[in-house]
Amino acid sequence: MAAPTAAGPVTAEPLRIAIVAGESSGDTLGAALITAMRARVPNVQFFGMAGPKMIAAGCDAWHHSEEIAVMGLAEVLPHLPRLIRLRSSLVARFRAARPHVFVGIDSPAFNLGLAKQLRSAECKTVQYVAPQVWAWRQGRVKGIRKACDLVLCLLPFESAFFERHGVSAAFVGHPLADQIPLEVDRGAARSVLGLDPTASIVALLPGSRLGEIERLGADFASAAAYIAQRRPEIRFIAPMASARVRQAFERKIAEVPNAPEIRRYDGHAHQALAAADAVIVASGTASLETLLTRRPMVVAYRWGAVTAFVLRALGLVKVQFFSQPNLLAGRALVPELLQEQVSGESLGAALLRELDDRERLAEIQHEFRQVHETLRRGGADLAATAILDCLQGKSTTHAPSATPGPSDTHGTSLARPRGSNTPGDAP
Repeated sequence: MAAPTAAGPVTAEPLRIAIVAGESSGDTLGAALITAMRARVPNVQFFGMAGPKMIAAGCDAWHHSEEIAVMGLAEVLPHLPRLIRLRSSLVARFRAARPHVFVGIDSPAFNLGLAKQLRSAECKTVQYVAPQVWAWRQGRVKGIRKACDLVLCLLPFESAFFERHGVSAAFVGHPLADQIPLEVDRGAARSVLGLDPTASIVALLPGSRLGEIERLGADFASAAAYIAQRRPEIRFIAPMASARVRQAFERKIAEVPNAPEIRRYDGHAHQALAAADAVIVASGTASLETLLTRRPMVVAYRWGAVTAFVLRALGLVKVQFFSQPNLLAGRALVPELLQEQVSGESLGAALLRELDDRERLAEIQHEFRQVHETLRRGGADLAATAILDCLQGKSTTHAPSATPGPSDTHGTSLARPRGSNTPGDAP
């Protein structure tokens, strides 16, 4: 199957790329990759599972990304029969479409199974966003080695970890670091959102999945109530990943007595973070986005009870920190609250401490900028180039980084939230 595999003359046969992106963060990465690849190979075809941004960029969407937006061990069980049927259907359709390469974006539990079945001499397989095997269930790296020709890493310490385990990997940086300017314009963001330019504003980002809203939404609303009782001048905003997520969060707000007004937006996460003075955020891509806008934050996460029990009982988590800002910094740069430590009071108190410590604020903003510059590598362009190199059989390289990562900090069973100044440890 001849096809274009590098920038240059395009052959008559188009380059066919099967792609599966899970949830909104994968949709953002996929859209940037499609744009970068099309600049190199104009007649490239993308098809598979996509979100609205990927569709707008030109992907033929057979399914929507939200269909696999499920996290956790126990949480996935009710959805398992549907997900198995969906994956089997995709395998059959992809084989019939004869792609030159399959790109799975994030969602490793779903995508690695696809990659293993599709990998052949005719179809290369790429995982875009490294599975966090350095954090938990490290034995999974053997399966990744069998399933993937290439892993594209967003964080600087990941590629070295995979290379040590015999997996071809490349650090490509994070496209968000390229999209978000090194200096964000708070005034312009407030103007777009219709916010008072002089107000003190806290942004709430309780997650992009319905399950996250169920587990964190009430605590985030309670944190707003805690803060408002002590600082009535503070205003609250919440960018929502979708209308369904917004509606779920509204139900959680209604459960909280004395909840203040929380102005909600469909989308506009970039502008909401830029407009905010501080942020309470669920662990994940949104915490990295908060870092890139250089806003003080408190990061929280809560697994379902069964998932948390299994992770603790089997000692599956092997990192000291769980939030991306702290993983990238290699130290407790921002407060982290996990599981039982998450409450309205603990979140609100931690955020007020962050706001009141001006010396610390200057310190973390300086370090946030350093991380931003490290990740600002033209991520989508590097990813597109790495995929084309993989198709040509070229080896990939990763840029060594002095940034400490989880491979340097193994040993804690179920990360102990550090830097939170909140009593009580996760057992």
